[in-house]
Amino acid sequence: ERLVESGGGSVQAGGSLRLSCAVSGFDIKRYYMGWFRQAPGKDREGVVNIGSNGDIDYADFVKGRFTTSKDNAKNILYLQMNSLTPEEYAMYSCAGLPPPYGGKWPPPDYEYNYWGQGTQVTVSS
Repeated sequence: ERLVESGGGSVQAGGSLRLSCAVSGFDIKRYYMGWFRQAPGKDREGVVNIGSNGDIDYADFVKGRFTTSKDNAKNILYLQMNSLTPEEYAMYSCAGLPPPYGGKWPPPDYEYNYWGQGTQVTVSS
């Protein structure tokens, strides 16, 4: 199982980025998928979780600005990020969790089995 993120970079405040997570070794349609981020000196936090049934849970701090989507044919997960703020400077990672999963929703990061290496997002003021 391999997850490879891309699309990070540097933008000015208010700008946009689209992150990609290319997955091999499992079918993202079947798995729980998530985007997480970790800023220096801070705990990792969930950005969005996608259930194996298609349910989507966005963290409150990204609602209305971030959108996740999938290209099932290519097995790629996307995260469109708009109206970025400098406080969102972080390493963004995608993760996969195989079903069945019967724990709390959305799944916390420690429940995810597979992780990418992350892609850095820098937002300047």
